[in-house]
Amino acid sequence: MTDKELVQLFREGDNPNYAFNLIVRKYRERLYWHIRKIVMNHDDTDDVLQNTLVKAWSALSEFRGDAQLFTWLYRIGTNEALTFLKAKRTKFFLPLVDVESQLKNKIEDDPYFDGNDLQQQLQKAILSLPEKQRIVFNMRYFDDLKYEEISEILGTSIGALKASYHHAVKKIEELIDID
Repeated sequence: MTDKELVQLFREGDNPNYAFNLIVRKYRERLYWHIRKIVMNHDDTDDVLQNTLVKAWSALSEFRGDAQLFTWLYRIGTNEALTFLKAKRTKFFLPLVDVESQLKNKIEDDPYFDGNDLQQQLQKAILSLPEKQRIVFNMRYFDDLKYEEISEILGTSIGALKASYHHAVKKIEELIDID
């Protein structure tokens, strides 16, 4: 089913739970990996994904359809992930650098991460980027989203996104040791 059909089924069908379940099945994995690239930990990702889906459920009846359904869900997921990281920094009175350091350590300790040394270097380099550059890089490089889609999700101009991506790539190239 198309996104438009799914939203219509949610709003007008006999069983909105069924329609929302179809939406979740369609986008759960993509949302999981998008959020995972921001918070880095499997358990935290599950929590943020759950919060994302709860917010989507409660707001879906108000979804105007101005954006694509998946960009709307990505925006919610991105905001929830950033809120989670901010709460984590605030809760433990940690500066951003310490949270990023903890995230880098989680890459090495994560039983779900099975990447080789180069993949670990890439993930650590990505984590050293400023938050916005990291998110833009992940969306463009890993999720293969167009700048127009990223602009909808983040509410940022395409020019600013291109600049962020360019700076992120340059920083990553400097940090990765390819021999």
